[in-house]
Amino acid sequence: MKIVIVPICAALLALTPEPLVALEISQIDANFRVAKVGSLAVHYFDALKQPFEVTGFPWRTENGPLCRLPAALTEKEVNKGVLSLAWHTSGGTVRFKTDSPYLTIRADYRSFSDMDHMPRSGSAGFDLYSTGKDGGELYLTTIRPTPQNRNKTLEQRFSFQRDGKMHSYTLYLPLYSGVKNLEIGVKPGSRILPPDPQKIRRPILFYGSSITQGGCVSRPANNYTTMLCRAVDAPQINLGFSGSAKGEIALAKAIGSLDLAAFVMDYDYNAPSAAHLEKTHEPFFKAVRAAKPDLPIILLSKCSWISPERRDIIRKTYENARRAGDRKVWFIDGAELFGEPGQNMCTVDHCHPNDLGFYMMYRRVLPVLKEALSVSQ
Repeated sequence: MKIVIVPICAALLALTPEPLVALEISQIDANFRVAKVGSLAVHYFDALKQPFEVTGFPWRTENGPLCRLPAALTEKEVNKGVLSLAWHTSGGTVRFKTDSPYLTIRADYRSFSDMDHMPRSGSAGFDLYSTGKDGGELYLTTIRPTPQNRNKTLEQRFSFQRDGKMHSYTLYLPLYSGVKNLEIGVKPGSRILPPDPQKIRRPILFYGSSITQGGCVSRPANNYTTMLCRAVDAPQINLGFSGSAKGEIALAKAIGSLDLAAFVMDYDYNAPSAAHLEKTHEPFFKAVRAAKPDLPIILLSKCSWISPERRDIIRKTYENARRAGDRKVWFIDGAELFGEPGQNMCTVDHCHPNDLGFYMMYRRVLPVLKEALSVSQ
């Protein structure tokens, strides 16, 4: 009897109904596909997933959309403006480390704002910062979209070149637009790592008007709220809702559910009248305070179109709290926020701050915020 020896691999192939197909890794994992941005070869990674760290969306579930409010809130609790503006990414960041000598961005907008009194670089742009030699954050560049990006994917290179060593980065998201998809491109073979922890682990939350949201600053990172959080190295939650922050108690309860380092309450501008402000301001404060007895809270009155009547309503909330024994509440008179330059130089329309106005606000609030944070330690 003649014995025939068949190689195992050949035998397996003979038993396989369809021929085996060898797949490239790029066909299995899209992250390994090489793309071209100009002359650069890049690998794209989903910036809304680990190892990237997304901050500014406290109720976001893992891999969920970028929304600044709990999904459960409806028009029964808050107004339509709040529910719509919650999809703007004001205060949001993406933090990471990489040794790639260059970076690119690819993004799709959920919504796109293009206004006549605010630069598009602020309403829909992205700011990139890195760690400087002194340990603070160093501004690198801004991604400025075009009107066509409203319905077309934004894809650009960040205009800098690095040495190929590991560096930390913070990408600040648009103030008045929504982001649906976001990818970061790196040189093929580069590493991407989680960011280092921030000095203050718990976020600082800001609730207020269009000014809180960032109107009308020229870049996302120049919002006064963002400058403050960068100065103390803390995450930010920005609940600024243009024209729509009306002191609704549901938002106070939502804020009270979070573990925060400090809370800045600044919705004077959006209260439709002094009577509305008086009716809602102290109850809003008390709802947050009831949930968080030890939370440092800073109360602001509006920075332009100064109203002594409205300012005194906010001051009364502060004074009543102090008389009741609350030692973790502060009040800042909005008339002091712009300092010597004043409203004539600090706004674009007698209302919304320009970059100088936001910087002056930051300078005035920073020492109070530092004091509040030191008390909470």
